[in-house]
Amino acid sequence: MKKKYLAVLAASVAAVSLFAAGCGSSSSTSSSSEKTLVVGTEPTFPPFEFTENEKDVGFDIDLAQAICDKLGYKMEVKNMGFDALIPALQSGQIDLIAAGMDATPERQEKVNFTDVYFKGGYSVVVRKDNTDITGFDSLSGKTVGAQVGSKPVEIAQEHGATVKQFDTNTQGWMELEAGTIDAVAIDQAVALYYLQQGGNAKLKLAGEPILSRGVAMATAKDKTDLTQQINKALQDLKADGTYAKLYKKWFGTEPKE
Repeated sequence: MKKKYLAVLAASVAAVSLFAAGCGSSSSTSSSSEKTLVVGTEPTFPPFEFTENEKDVGFDIDLAQAICDKLGYKMEVKNMGFDALIPALQSGQIDLIAAGMDATPERQEKVNFTDVYFKGGYSVVVRKDNTDITGFDSLSGKTVGAQVGSKPVEIAQEHGATVKQFDTNTQGWMELEAGTIDAVAIDQAVALYYLQQGGNAKLKLAGEPILSRGVAMATAKDKTDLTQQINKALQDLKADGTYAKLYKKWFGTEPKE
């Protein structure tokens, strides 16, 4: 009788164990279906990304969210300095950079870039009363503000300027309006957006822009699969009209490509 009882008890324990194991597997599947993609950005780069009412908004934010929706990810945004983005990606603190980043050969050595999703250029902005600076070719000997780690820093230096580097673009606008620097070198789309938002009361564009290699998102070197998934999502978003809708929302025109 005792042996029969023990056998029944053992069978019951085994059944409970199998049921628990099955629940664990189901739970694991559920959690993996709610995986998170951590997106790094620098939120002083409107209209690509900026903070409004304590919320991250902008073209990159909307596009990254649309990509996450396509891939079944929950998106988490981490704000940091622009020059900290690539190190954060390399150390695994973030999974993706969406920050109006130009796909330069130098950066390509450190990250994987997605397909280019925005083509623009770099511009010089000066105060309205400035008649000396007429574009990049007249920056020699001038003090120019630019965001640390950005391509405009290199371009301004190549044209003979002394570059004062700022953590945020907001600092550059403030110093230019205050007269402590002669010009700001910056992404053309960001310059146009700032001027349209009221900056043109004191500032203006100087000369023609220099075309960029194109803006792309970035993943870690060992995340080739993720890069391919994002490229597929970008293709789908262009095909279904989502990309064009977001582009027009933030830039006011149809996509150039």
